Amino acid sequence: MFRSYAQDVDTHDRAEPVHAPRERRRACSPGTSARLPESLSGYLRRMARGGGLEEYRSKRDLSKSGEPAGGRRGSGDRFVVQRHEASRLHFDFRLQIGGVLVSWAVPKGPSLNPDYKRLAVRTEDHPLDYAAFEGRIPEGEYGAGTVIVWDAGTYRNLTEKRGRAVPMSDALAHGHLKVRLEGEKLTGAFALSRMGEGEDWLLVKIDDEGADRRRKPAKTRLESVLSGRTNKDLAP
Repeated sequence: MFRSYAQDVDTHDRAEPVHAPRERRRACSPGTSARLPESLSGYLRRMARGGGLEEYRSKRDLSKSGEPAGGRRGSGDRFVVQRHEASRLHFDFRLQIGGVLVSWAVPKGPSLNPDYKRLAVRTEDHPLDYAAFEGRIPEGEYGAGTVIVWDAGTYRNLTEKRGRAVPMSDALAHGHLKVRLEGEKLTGAFALSRMGEGEDWLLVKIDDEGADRRRKPAKTRLESVLSGRTNKDLAP
């Protein structure tokens, strides 16, 4: 597993065009090992036990960080992207699956350009309450920095195999999913695909009506869709 929040994203802060060779793979640091994809049945059992938030809680002192402890239950099809200025700026892309927010750290942020891949590093599942979290995580705490809700909305599962719909939990366990987002900044279909057997995935915009090869909202639209604040507004 990752040794620190910074290491989750520091080595992946660049984008690649779709035609770039896949010659980069994240090597494990000495003393660490890549987490193998768990079985579908194991994943579903973990979700049934409360969403697998043990890792989320173990990494944080929630009484100091101000982040939600979790506890909210329910099904749904919500997505949220949070802009997180930590040791390195990145965007946390989250999909509600199985009662939790399944999460990826995207260093460059989502792109509307289908010609580009975005590296997305799978991180720990977050509680549903986190979808509305904005604030400043104090220095010394895991993920110290400022967080805003950069985009939010609902999604529709488009994942199919041989013409048949694949449930989101199955798609996640098998390492490929396709969703249609209905947000304020992100709309249209996106695909997430795991590379190899580690935590590295690729986030790619599907070439549809929501694609735009000119606009770069991750660089130009920095405000929260909830409060209108920016990360700078939350900085000390």
